[in-house]
Amino acid sequence: MPFDISVVIPVFNAEQSIKKLVDLIQTELSDVKLEIVLVNDGSKDDSDSHCKALTKQYSNLKYISLRKNFGEFNAVICGLNSAEGKYAVLVDDDFQNPPSEIIKLYKKALEGDFDVVYSYYSIKQHSTFRNFGSSLVNNLTSYLLKKPKDLYLSSFKMIKREVVEEIIKFKNPYTYIDGIIFQITDNVGKVEVEHHSRGNGQSNYTANKLISLFLTILFGYSLIPLRLTLFVGLFSIICSLIYMALYFSSIVPEWGSPVVIFLGGTTLSAIAIIGEYIGKSFMILNGRPQFIIKEKIQSKSAN
Repeated sequence: MPFDISVVIPVFNAEQSIKKLVDLIQTELSDVKLEIVLVNDGSKDDSDSHCKALTKQYSNLKYISLRKNFGEFNAVICGLNSAEGKYAVLVDDDFQNPPSEIIKLYKKALEGDFDVVYSYYSIKQHSTFRNFGSSLVNNLTSYLLKKPKDLYLSSFKMIKREVVEEIIKFKNPYTYIDGIIFQITDNVGKVEVEHHSRGNGQSNYTANKLISLFLTILFGYSLIPLRLTLFVGLFSIICSLIYMALYFSSIVPEWGSPVVIFLGGTTLSAIAIIGEYIGKSFMILNGRPQFIIKEKIQSKSAN
């Protein structure tokens, strides 16, 4: 491998922070063979020109601009497709994970020969809503993905080359990086790192994105909703038969609307769940892309 570490950074509206972040990464990781992969995920500000300027400043930097916003996970997948290091580390563009902490992940990966090393924080500087969303997702993934309950699925993590090569084989446009990781390996470690307040701007973590992520995990990486539909259907049939038996035995005076409403609700829910699976399958078979590259720049020489 030509590099020890590939730093993959999905960039979205980061004109105020991306140069400072890249400069600091270059300084903090000067003792290792390093490359940086910037993926501009449809930014609406001037992030594009700032990233292009960095390709002229540094010889170890790749810049990829996507044609529109495909979402953070898809941008990460795009970056991993271009990463060449023995390890890839995923870093957000908001400065909440100091570049100096990357070395902690790297040392932990080497010491334990882990496939993936996740970071965790003694004190998190996220908003209350962000912390609630993270807790919800972590509880859901513990049940669906069989991850250890004490493992926090941070976006700041380091991934071994062999696992990166498996991750990029997944062409599903509904991407969830941690869901893919736990389909590949359970050899994961964790290390405590510092967590700072957001460097600039507002968080892009909205209620819509939380709901979208929740549904992606639920319907993209598990068959549990379908199995629950089967049990609910069987339960409704049993309840209906009991109700009818009581009605015909004149134990209850009336048969009708409560059972009809119950059966109608469970039927519609089952159709919706099946439709969610069919819809996602249709979009995948229809060739919906994970990402579309507009422009790619490979640095050739530093100034």
